[in-house]
Amino acid sequence: MKLIAIDLDGTLLSSNGTISEGNVKAIKSAQEEGHVVAISSGRSLHDTREIMRRADITCPIITGNGAKSYHAEEYIHNLYFSDQVLDSMMDVLIDSGLYFEIYTKDGILVEENGREQLEQEIRDLGEDDPSWAEKVVEIQYQQHGLQYVPKYTDIDFAGKQVYKLFVMSFQKDELDKLRDQIADRTDISITTSGRQKLEIGHPEASKGHALELIADYFSVPLENTVAIGDNFNDLSMFEKAGVSIAMGNAEAEVKQRCTYVTGGHDEDGVAEAFRKYILNS
Repeated sequence: MKLIAIDLDGTLLSSNGTISEGNVKAIKSAQEEGHVVAISSGRSLHDTREIMRRADITCPIITGNGAKSYHAEEYIHNLYFSDQVLDSMMDVLIDSGLYFEIYTKDGILVEENGREQLEQEIRDLGEDDPSWAEKVVEIQYQQHGLQYVPKYTDIDFAGKQVYKLFVMSFQKDELDKLRDQIADRTDISITTSGRQKLEIGHPEASKGHALELIADYFSVPLENTVAIGDNFNDLSMFEKAGVSIAMGNAEAEVKQRCTYVTGGHDEDGVAEAFRKYILNS
């Protein structure tokens, strides 16, 4: 029995945000052979569950870049910020003036003027064809479980179990400045799933750590685990897994740190990886 952990964006999901028939079939074939397939995403639990429901796939889920793992209607593990760390990070992010989202146990909080802020940043890029940036924003606003609020400063976070702070900006210098400002903090973890993104979590939250916990839960030795992904937040998973597979569309550095490279996410690259390296038949 193997445990296969698959990233969503840029990996299992096609550019249109859906899971192809070929990928669904490959996952179900692996499950029928007795393997455990898990989804491992930076997305929220609400959003990930909805994506899997639409694809008619039932499996364990790692969300929030390893902050939570969930199976059979219960948490395998659940990490979230302490009140003190959350208060400190909220001050930093509000002072930065950048767009950010707050992942809670009930959904994702977004300020009502957030989209307008991002659209202004895109206009400030001054590009002839900003469609790529507009698509990045559209993906964020297609998430399931968004909750709009007038201002974050009006929210009482008691009991909300905030587990991820997601920052997005097309102002590279400002994003780099924020990253440098928090880089040395030991009370948070920092990763990214794209060049316009900064993702902040509990210090123990990583896809790699969550993979270890799920492998232990299902009594699968780490050497029998497979990780499939495309971006920097997948590298911790690649480091722990027995076999790591990067997508054809993966970042160059990610491709350099894997066992194999498969096809792109718009070419059923996950299904190809299953056929070559996982399925018996």
